[in-house]
Amino acid sequence: MHHHHGYLWAGPRERFDQEALRRPSHPEPPPPGSKPELIQRYREVAAEFPTSGLPPLETAYWLIKPRSLVRGSWEEAKEAAAWVGERLAEFAPRFASERDRDTTRLARLVNTAAEQLHSGADVSYGFYLERPSYLSLAVVTCSPNRSIPELACPVA
Repeated sequence: MHHHHGYLWAGPRERFDQEALRRPSHPEPPPPGSKPELIQRYREVAAEFPTSGLPPLETAYWLIKPRSLVRGSWEEAKEAAAWVGERLAEFAPRFASERDRDTTRLARLVNTAAEQLHSGADVSYGFYLERPSYLSLAVVTCSPNRSIPELACPVA
């Protein structure tokens, strides 16, 4: 039986654009004799990625983040999609693009989210807010996650 966890991040665009902090560190540390800045960077990413609230590039990696970042958990896909709809309604007035504020379009996103979650997939949406901010909304499916099944679920 699948269940779903919701995540939300809204913050400065420059922070969101720091892609190195949004992907897990390489499984192998840099080889001995690497440049000190390379070793330092590896340590930073290895330490920060698992605890950072920044949205991971691969949605499934939200599952390794602290439980405190989970904004909601649902058994039913439609309840998780309803949460996405509530967040979209809450942030829509701040969307930078008028097209993104279109209520018909937002309703379609919620329906698509419900279908994807019901099929066991994850959902991830991103929107530019009034400058210079960005909103990332994600719902990750657990037990197991389809794209990275070995990831443990944060909340059973």
